[in-house]
Amino acid sequence: MTQTNEHPGILLYTRIRKSPFFHASRKHGPKLYSVYNHTYHPRHYGDPFEEYQHLVDGVTLWDVGVERQTEITGPDAFKLANMLVPRDLHKCAVGQCKYVFLTAPDGGIINDPVLLRLGENHFWISAADSDILLWAMGVAHGHGLDVTVREPDASPVQIQGPKSKEVMVELFGEGILDVPYYHLKEDTLDGMQVVISRTGYTGELGFEVYVHEATRLGVKLWETVLEAGKPHGLVVTGPGHIRRIEGGILAYGCDMWLDTNPYEVDLGYEWMVDLNQDADFVGKEALKRIKEEGISRKLVGVEIGGEKLGSYIDNTMIDVFPVFHGGERVGQVTSACYSPRLDKNIGFAMVPIALAELGTELEVETPAERTSGVVVERPFIDPKKEIPKQELAAQESSTT
Repeated sequence: MTQTNEHPGILLYTRIRKSPFFHASRKHGPKLYSVYNHTYHPRHYGDPFEEYQHLVDGVTLWDVGVERQTEITGPDAFKLANMLVPRDLHKCAVGQCKYVFLTAPDGGIINDPVLLRLGENHFWISAADSDILLWAMGVAHGHGLDVTVREPDASPVQIQGPKSKEVMVELFGEGILDVPYYHLKEDTLDGMQVVISRTGYTGELGFEVYVHEATRLGVKLWETVLEAGKPHGLVVTGPGHIRRIEGGILAYGCDMWLDTNPYEVDLGYEWMVDLNQDADFVGKEALKRIKEEGISRKLVGVEIGGEKLGSYIDNTMIDVFPVFHGGERVGQVTSACYSPRLDKNIGFAMVPIALAELGTELEVETPAERTSGVVVERPFIDPKKEIPKQELAAQESSTT
């Protein structure tokens, strides 16, 4: 166990990894870390509400080296990838990205990563917080597949916000604007091999830049992006928790887990869970049964009354708040925040299906009080995702 001189109150354990951007992002003075994929993750650098304004008005840079890649290559790579996810990857062309679930044999959600298809038999699974590498290795071994499953030395930063396109043009030229939403491009940047994807965790226009040989080149990438961002007011921030809730983006470990399934989190669309495809993906039979029998609970959007919910500073931006109806506890809020744009407290709540109808009145117990709650539509802002899909230069695909 070691203790830093910069922030004496933060203890750094060597068993917890540091991202390739850790020392570079640390110079900006993060005020709070969490641990994500066994890696330190800077959550904010001051006032999260100020960071929110930089995100929605300008351009922000995030250290998201915690997004670990599980790489699948080899003759059976497509077969394994298509076995791991309920989406039909025959509909994922080389150069496309897809938001996917990885499902367990009982239909539970193991992860909700972004899958990048770099070649016919070359995939990256850019994971949320769970051990996808071990799961993929186990499935491959159990089915005797001819694949290589490993964690490559490749890590991303996110460049997010309406002015992200100007920063990307500084870095890669006007051609970068031809990359459609949820597509990727392989390129070089000052001698670094990178993968650029038109993706992000914000509901805003944004990009992710993955650098190969990240252990060696992570700081160089960070400093290169910072320099390109100076003329455009780029600010280093933490993840846009407020904006992801506004945009209806779920967080694995908060809004879903192994004990929830795609239908319960209201993402069981036919294109997300394709039960008619030929592939016998993990959890297919269980999900067929769940769809036929119906669900008993559902994740809904809620507006929450009372005092404004706080920030990470006082640990009330993201929490589990009990939900009541008729004096009895019936569920829980899984994520919540105060939305400056809506001037309301908003969040997601898991409730019995009988209470999932729009307009249903509930009670929510926040750290400050027992207050009102009402079921509303989600996403709260930009339900058709027009903001991140906006056309930059070329004609874009309408689906992710």
